[in-house]
Amino acid sequence: MDKFKTVLKIANQQTNLNLGLVALLTAGGEQIFSSVVFRCPCNELNFLYGMVFLLVPALALLLLGYILSKRTWKLLTGVCQHKAKLCCWRRLVANGAILVQISYTALVAPSSWVAVALLNGNYYECAMTGANVSAYNKLLCEDKTSAVHCERELYRFPCGKGSSVLPADREDVLLVMRAQSQILGWLLIASVMLSSLLLTCVARCTSPISYLQLKFWKVYAEQESSMMDSCTAKHAKELAERNLKSFFSLTPPEDIITPSNKDWQKISSLYKYSTNDHYYSTLHRYVENCQETDDGMMRMMSVKSSEPADDNPAVLHFVDDGRMAV
Repeated sequence: MDKFKTVLKIANQQTNLNLGLVALLTAGGEQIFSSVVFRCPCNELNFLYGMVFLLVPALALLLLGYILSKRTWKLLTGVCQHKAKLCCWRRLVANGAILVQISYTALVAPSSWVAVALLNGNYYECAMTGANVSAYNKLLCEDKTSAVHCERELYRFPCGKGSSVLPADREDVLLVMRAQSQILGWLLIASVMLSSLLLTCVARCTSPISYLQLKFWKVYAEQESSMMDSCTAKHAKELAERNLKSFFSLTPPEDIITPSNKDWQKISSLYKYSTNDHYYSTLHRYVENCQETDDGMMRMMSVKSSEPADDNPAVLHFVDDGRMAV
């Protein structure tokens, strides 16, 4: 229970309620792995086995965080088709800032896994008993009755059998290693919470909009994202039904208007906040910059400000996710 309370503290520092859920699920997964799957081999594979369980799942969760982020694919989609634009240093800096924001969100699950695993101590004990570092082994066994046997049979300690070392000495060594693991875990938790607090403070201080307008923007971003999903599904269903009806009935298809490739591209790009306008998303900007033509269709107007646009502050990254942020 204490481990889950620790994860809750981490989750409360995150910028999204979903991130707290991710942290809790990660902690639950670690508990299952530690109690059901993990079995230290107590041989020369100890170090490799322990580090694999400690770090590889964290790496997998990090990659999964990148994969599941909408902003990752908004950032990467079309990059290969715009090689000339990549040479602009301002674009590179902006993309780098967005990548940092994506990475910060993606690191929630891996840091939760490593922190809970270190507090548990099983992976660390297994790994460090097989580290085969003479100085470290001597430090652990220097005050033991059978120091030589302790250093030579250290890799057997996690299993509790097959060792000639006294049980009391073995328990003392394991307690020291568990303490080291938990210290590292708490340091990781403290660093995560501190960095989260500092980033939030910096984002708030540099925010160009007021607190109440930011709250309104969060609600709008959530509503637009939810309605976009439902409208997209509805329109896709209508188009699929029309095509199937035309195919099986051998009749000409009915007219259904869908956005062009350029229109989709305009609303799919990452949003760049500017104090020169009053838009809340790329879709909002697209709609406001449209005007009706003689045939009743909408066409885009080229609207540019005479002043340079400001970059999207870190506090406003939620506009591309459609999720609440602190």
